Amino acid sequence: MNLEDYIRDIENFPKQGVLFKDITPLLADPKALDCCLEELIRLTERQKITKVVGIEARGFLFATMMAKELGAGFVPIRKSGKLPYATLKEPYSLEYGMDVLEIHEDAIEKGDKVLLHDDILATGGTARAAAKLVEKLGGEIVQCNFLIEIEFLKGASKLNKYEVRSLLSY
Repeated sequence: MNLEDYIRDIENFPKQGVLFKDITPLLADPKALDCCLEELIRLTERQKITKVVGIEARGFLFATMMAKELGAGFVPIRKSGKLPYATLKEPYSLEYGMDVLEIHEDAIEKGDKVLLHDDILATGGTARAAAKLVEKLGGEIVQCNFLIEIEFLKGASKLNKYEVRSLLSY
């Protein structure tokens, strides 16, 4: 199955000049969804993983399914103010300003083997901030795993100390 057939391009979203890669057609097709999950799991080479960390919000979609498939726990990383318990915070740069990611302070245990997942790797700032949170809690990033990598934005260069794998590259 060619998963690229299920990725829709949306021009000028969320702002002028951006070509957005929309994964909702993939999510809507049960066969494509199953195939995508199988391929994302294949990227992990079934390494020993104790926690799958998903980055808000589209990263949650496959991260929870991968956690179940890998026999691991799922941990959400969210934008500031969205988690109900005590959190650690990590600021990161956006194109026009700053934002903050948070993780529950008890979500990762020292020595946890962590698969970090998001839907798209673009500039890498969000994923790098998420990785810092995992490491502050004592987790070891086994792999950074993405459905799509936008290669010309060179986000993988911000994650160069980790194994980075993407299912599709544009």
